[in-house]
Amino acid sequence: MFEYVLLSPLADAFLGRPYAADPSHWGEALDELGFEGTVRQSAIDRLDLACLLGHDMMYVWPNPRAGERDAGLHMPPAIPSDDPVERVKELAAAAAAAPAGPSDDALLVYVFLRQEMERRGVDLPILAPAYEHGLWTNVDLMMTMVLDPPVAHAHFRQATRRSLAAIEKYVELGIDQIGVGGDFAGNTLMVSPELYRAFIVPEVRVCADRVHRHGRWAVNASDGQLGPVLDDFLLGCGVDGYLEIDLHAGMDMRDLKRRYGRRITLYGSLDCGNVLSFASPREVESHTLDCLEAGRGQGGHILCASNAITASVPAENYLAALNAYRNFCGLEPFRPQ
Repeated sequence: MFEYVLLSPLADAFLGRPYAADPSHWGEALDELGFEGTVRQSAIDRLDLACLLGHDMMYVWPNPRAGERDAGLHMPPAIPSDDPVERVKELAAAAAAAPAGPSDDALLVYVFLRQEMERRGVDLPILAPAYEHGLWTNVDLMMTMVLDPPVAHAHFRQATRRSLAAIEKYVELGIDQIGVGGDFAGNTLMVSPELYRAFIVPEVRVCADRVHRHGRWAVNASDGQLGPVLDDFLLGCGVDGYLEIDLHAGMDMRDLKRRYGRRITLYGSLDCGNVLSFASPREVESHTLDCLEAGRGQGGHILCASNAITASVPAENYLAALNAYRNFCGLEPFRPQ
């Protein structure tokens, strides 16, 4: 078991202090501890939280670079053009001129985390993100895939360049699970299956092949309803794992185990946006046990939420899920101090 993203206020409550790895606390921690002190504290907090909750691995994203006070999502600059193709073209040109991959100072969290694990005699596997091929809400890019395919291909080639550069740096840091791909679906796909296969699958496959060349595992991630391209997303992209399994969108664990369980490790699929957020603790317990039963046998299953544990998830619900898992595995229940 682990959590993809576990944020404040739950993380703060479990630790008994502000969780330095939460983007909302970054600026305040910088004022108090400075850059390296904040990165080191975020590594300590991540490991404390994982050990406290009995997690078996960690998902860790790069820390903000030195001088950055905003640890949130950085949006691309606005391009002054009415033409979506021109906007995508200019952003691709800017990406081509920029260094690829995370900077060394953005990777300090992994260095400090390894130091802290060695100091404590702990060795938890780490999953790190090299997601660069998602569509998110990039309407310009979706339109360009239809209006000017060569420009869209140039965009995705730059995405692959960035992802490969990140993969190489993660390998140097000893990270053995690397996330590739990116979100491209909600309750339906954001683009047609044909466009997904033409533009995204070959590029993600290049990244997964690079991960495998280094003897590591590639994990594809997207929430949403992926049914029409599921073979492409998993087998076509050549990955080893599937993260962000979206039960609410219709991605059923039993069906996934039946079809892919012997080839793909499934990460999930506790419904964080609905069941964990709004059901009763008893319903959460039942949901967790059903997920565990659905995922057992026929290959690998790592229990986690379908996405982030945010402020919408009550503490009693997360504890119900955690202790349902611990009881299922014959472990002592977790009792917060």
